[in-house]
Amino acid sequence: MRTPTKSRLRQFSDTVSELEVEGAFRTLSEARKLEQEGHSIIHLEIGEPDFPTPDAIAARGVQAIREGQTRYTPAAGLPLLREQIAEKVSQDRGVMVSSDEVVVGPGAKPLLLLPTLTVVGKGDEVIYPNPGFPTYEAMIRIAGGEPVPAPVSDANHFQLQPDRLEECITEDTRMIVINSPSNPTGAVLSERELKSIASVAIKHDLWVMSDEIYRQMTFPPRQHLSLLSFDGMKERTIVVDGFSKSNAMTGWRLGYGVMPQQLAEKVSLLLVHSIGCTAEFTQLAGIKALEMGEESSIAMRDAYQARRDLLVKRLNEIPEFECEMPDGAFYAFPDISRLGRSSQSVADALLHEAGVAVLPGTAFGQKGEGFLRLCYANSIENLNLAMDRISHWVQCQTKD
Repeated sequence: MRTPTKSRLRQFSDTVSELEVEGAFRTLSEARKLEQEGHSIIHLEIGEPDFPTPDAIAARGVQAIREGQTRYTPAAGLPLLREQIAEKVSQDRGVMVSSDEVVVGPGAKPLLLLPTLTVVGKGDEVIYPNPGFPTYEAMIRIAGGEPVPAPVSDANHFQLQPDRLEECITEDTRMIVINSPSNPTGAVLSERELKSIASVAIKHDLWVMSDEIYRQMTFPPRQHLSLLSFDGMKERTIVVDGFSKSNAMTGWRLGYGVMPQQLAEKVSLLLVHSIGCTAEFTQLAGIKALEMGEESSIAMRDAYQARRDLLVKRLNEIPEFECEMPDGAFYAFPDISRLGRSSQSVADALLHEAGVAVLPGTAFGQKGEGFLRLCYANSIENLNLAMDRISHWVQCQTKD
C-alpha cells in the first residue's frame, strides 16, 4: 500500500487555496489581540448589532433547550417556521409565496452558497457589485463559476447602473447578485434601478440572487423594495434574508432563502449532505421573533438612524473625508482619497495609532480603494470617541 508523502498531504484543492479570510474577521482578530495587550480599541469593523437578542426571543430558545427540543429537524426547516416565513414574505413583498418555496439554514450565508452551487456550473459567469460583500466572490469561485464584478460608485449613489450591467453580460452569464440595502455602502436600490435589473434578467434569461438581509434597516423616508415583487421575477429570483441583523440574532445562526420550489428541493438536498439541519431551538426562537412582529426591529432601526446621522455629520466635518448619507444597513462608506494613501494603510494606521478598528474599502473589492467602511452599530458615546480619535489622527497627518 502506497503511503502518502508529507507534501501530498499538504496539497489542497485549487478552490480552497483561492479563498481568503473575510476582512472584518481578520481585523477583529487583530483588534482583540491589541486589546489583550492593553490597548483601548473602539470596534467599528464587524457588522454586528450591539443590541442584545430581545428577551422574549431568547427566553423561547432557552425554554426549548430545557424542554429537550434539541433534535434533528427536516433539512429545509420546521414546517411551522417555513409557513410563517412564507406568510411574512408574501405580506412584505406583495407576492404570494408558499412554504415549499422557503428553505431555512444556519444563517444566511448557506443560503447564498448552496443556491449558487445549484445553479452555477464550471465556467458560468456571475455578476456581482464591487464594492460588495466578499462572500459573493467566494461563493461563485467555490461553485466553479467566474466572478464578474460590476462597479458601483458614489458618483451614482452606489446604484447598479443598467448600462454597466449590460456591459458585463456575455453568453456565459448565468446569474446576477444584488444587495439592498448594501454592505458596505448602505445604498438602497431605487424602483427605477430594480426595474432595469429585472428587465435585463428577463431579457437574458438570468437568475438573480437578491440579498435582503438588511431589509428592515431601510431608513425612512426610503422604503425597501424587493425584486421578487416585480413582474416576471418570481420564477428567477432567489431572496436571501434572516434574523441576524433585524433581531440581533447573529450568533443564533438563522437565515432563510425564498426561491422556486424545484430549486428549493435541490438546495434542501445540499443541506442534508452538508449541515444536516438548523438547530431546533434556534428555529423555535425564530418563530417567536415572527410572532412578535417588527416593534423591536423598528426600535433598533431608529437607533441606527440616529447614529448614522451623527457619524456622517462628523465624518463630513473632516476636510479630507467625504461621506454620502446611506439609506440603509448600519455602515458609512466615506471617501478618504484626499489623504493620498491607500485604504489599507489608513485602516491599519487608525487601528494601531488611533485605536479605532475600521475596514479598508478594498476588503470589498478593488473598486473600494479610496474608501473606508465604518459600522455604526455602537453607542453614541463610542461613536463620538471614535470620531475624536480619527479627527485627531487626520490632523496629525496633515501637519506633517
